[in-house]
Amino acid sequence: MSELASDSSGSAGAPAPQPGDGPDVTVVVAVYNTMPYLTECLNSLVRQTIGAGRMQIVAVDDGSTDRSGAELDRFARRHPGLFTVIHQENSGGPAGPFNRGIEAATGRYVFFIGADDLLGPQALQRLVAAADEYGSDVVLGRVVGVNSRHIYQDIYQRSEPDLDLFDSPLPRSLANTKLFRRELLEQHTIRYPEDMRIGSDLPFTLAACFHARRISVLADYDYYFAVRRFSATNITYLSRHGLRIETVDKIVTYVANLIEAGPRRDAIMVHRFDHEVARLLEDDVLKLDRPTQEQLHATVGRLAEAYLTDWIAERLGPETRIRLAVARHGQLDDLLAVIRQDAEAGVPPTVERDGRRYAAYPGFGRLPDACFDVTDVPDWDAKLDATSFAWADDHLVITATGGRPQSVSAEEIPASVTVRESDVLIRLDVAEVLARSGDSGQRRAVSAQPGPFDPAHALGAQTATGAAGAAAVRAARARMPRPLVRRRGGRIFAIAPTVDESGRLMISVVPLTARRVLSRLPRPSRLKRAAG
Repeated sequence: MSELASDSSGSAGAPAPQPGDGPDVTVVVAVYNTMPYLTECLNSLVRQTIGAGRMQIVAVDDGSTDRSGAELDRFARRHPGLFTVIHQENSGGPAGPFNRGIEAATGRYVFFIGADDLLGPQALQRLVAAADEYGSDVVLGRVVGVNSRHIYQDIYQRSEPDLDLFDSPLPRSLANTKLFRRELLEQHTIRYPEDMRIGSDLPFTLAACFHARRISVLADYDYYFAVRRFSATNITYLSRHGLRIETVDKIVTYVANLIEAGPRRDAIMVHRFDHEVARLLEDDVLKLDRPTQEQLHATVGRLAEAYLTDWIAERLGPETRIRLAVARHGQLDDLLAVIRQDAEAGVPPTVERDGRRYAAYPGFGRLPDACFDVTDVPDWDAKLDATSFAWADDHLVITATGGRPQSVSAEEIPASVTVRESDVLIRLDVAEVLARSGDSGQRRAVSAQPGPFDPAHALGAQTATGAAGAAAVRAARARMPRPLVRRRGGRIFAIAPTVDESGRLMISVVPLTARRVLSRLPRPSRLKRAAG
């Protein structure tokens, strides 16, 4: 990659760090067109209580075309000796910039941060102290989402000085937002794969955790704030489906090459199938062009054939398991027919045969019966399609058809459930949803469980949408009601049911600002208001 200018540290005349007296931690920031978020990110770094003398910030400008590069140089001038700024031509993704940051790092530890994210003021001080106390090679600090950014929280239920990669929720939380011992990265030559435009942090983090002598998790503080941009422009948000397919293929293949076949590989692979692979099989497949659909079918079928063991399949939800089986044993049109059934027709009936029960999707009777076997899958009885919504007495009332679940929840918030002859009535307390939502808003996935409510199995914050234990409530065909507006303290929020790209029901809480309210007013009203 071509370097335009390098090491604009703003520290002319400062002595170069000598071995043994360098900073405790190097923070690496890969930057590409992230203004104005970048300013707040950098402010959160210079305010770290660990102090500038114990920290190095390496910021790699990957060919930004906005003011990001100039902002980095401005911070370097304002904080002499703290910043190392590297400007380079655009590399097409964050892997190259992160690798450049590792090469320039002088700290005992390395921490990576997204250029639109933030750190809590004490984050680095606490992380380094824990790594030194426990002798950890990798330390996770609790990550929280901002602006409804989804972050799995199951790994942060409690602090753990010594975490097992293969017997914990860690494989579902392999973002690079962690503290890494630099000696570990150098000893095992751990770098980001630069042939991956997106998703390169997962192989990097997995390799580090695989080789680490000790991994620790800290749940005692909000260390990292992952910010969702309202107008997302980064490559992950805008990635094409074809690129996502290639990325998932590389991730799964990387896992297979790193870890030999057996229980340890399966413990990592199950999360690749319930998350990355399952997301490739969502309802938006129906909107893709035929060549991309064919690419998806071939890739998913091949990965399922090679790595989907019975142990993994048993730990997937029925919807994901059936779609994977059909991708493996059927043709592309068979897979599309199964997805279209869920997206457009609703929950299919079941068929009893020789003491077994099967979901009668299109293709049943022609493809192997095992593809549709739900005999020992209690989650199937929790599969619901929402058909209507209403507001009543500060409750959202949802009418649904399909299974007969015992419990329904919006992630950690349970709803009341009444099972009738032909449908299921669900009542969700709006006041509780609002009270438990953050000031920047929140979106919760709605899921149903066959038994009593268990927050550990609720889809969303704790469990991936493709995992067993609960079934996502769908609402692709239901008409949504107008949002309900409520005040909490001095702020006003809109609460509304919505659907994601795969027709799954979500409960959204959005703060209302004056600008947002005015933008939704009809134009004549806005003109009249302005005239008045």
